[in-house]
Amino acid sequence: MRVFLTGATGFIGSHVIPQLLDRGHRVIGLTRSDVGARLLEAAGVDVHRGDLEHPETLASGAAAADAVIHCAFDHNFETFFENTRKDERNIAAIGAALEGTHKPLLITSGVGIGTPLNGGPATEDVLNPRHANPRIATELAGAALTARRIDVRTIRLPQVHDTTKAGLITPLIAEARRAGALAYLGDGATRWSAAHVSDVAKLYVLALEKGEPGARYHASVEEGVTARAIAEALREGTGLPVRSIQPDEVERYFGWMAPFAALDMTASNAWTVARLGWEPTGPDLLTDLAAMDHSASSIG
Repeated sequence: MRVFLTGATGFIGSHVIPQLLDRGHRVIGLTRSDVGARLLEAAGVDVHRGDLEHPETLASGAAAADAVIHCAFDHNFETFFENTRKDERNIAAIGAALEGTHKPLLITSGVGIGTPLNGGPATEDVLNPRHANPRIATELAGAALTARRIDVRTIRLPQVHDTTKAGLITPLIAEARRAGALAYLGDGATRWSAAHVSDVAKLYVLALEKGEPGARYHASVEEGVTARAIAEALREGTGLPVRSIQPDEVERYFGWMAPFAALDMTASNAWTVARLGWEPTGPDLLTDLAAMDHSASSIG
């Protein structure tokens, strides 16, 4: 099928492309730049010009395709709330272009949205519409389309990694460089779920081909890796010391990421694996962190 992919030149989208092509799909990739267009053409992808600031450009791409995978998101955390509203508008525009069809739309959220009110790992059946994370706007936008009988499927992401990037851990390293140490709160028992980017890309394609309307899928391979283990894995490569900190030191060492210091973001994938037959094979988070090239500009 013809698949319109937003975020096609991004970290995850660029890994989804070969998975789709290997399965015999034709890919239409969204890009706003000449550089992006050249990259997509070299990868065997049809180019669709547009950007997140203009929802109509996403709608026209969706209208020309048999399915949509929406990976794009503006990750400027200084305007995080506004960016979630932008995502809401873009999902609505794509959905309007698909209304009255049976074309699937895969949207992208975070595993934290599935955290139960009584705690514990996030699960696919949980959706708290009053969740404090502004990213809930993405899932509420998807739910509104589902109510209109549009085939929306949600991929919830953990810390997605390889040896160049690792979700929120990448900006955390930048904050550690600024503060002069890799820090964790208290005993470092806070845990974050994780998955290798190659496994995440496989899951998008499985959800496209075998997924169900309205379903939510967790792209978490490791249910939770402790903050202390993450810091220790980064010690040698960064050359930074590791230290335990107290609550009154969190802002100094975590900067804008202070709200994440004590936040457990664990997630189960049991339902996803059972439904889709997903078989992750990529390296684990600590292996990739230990092998990272910290001289790369994307890390610092």
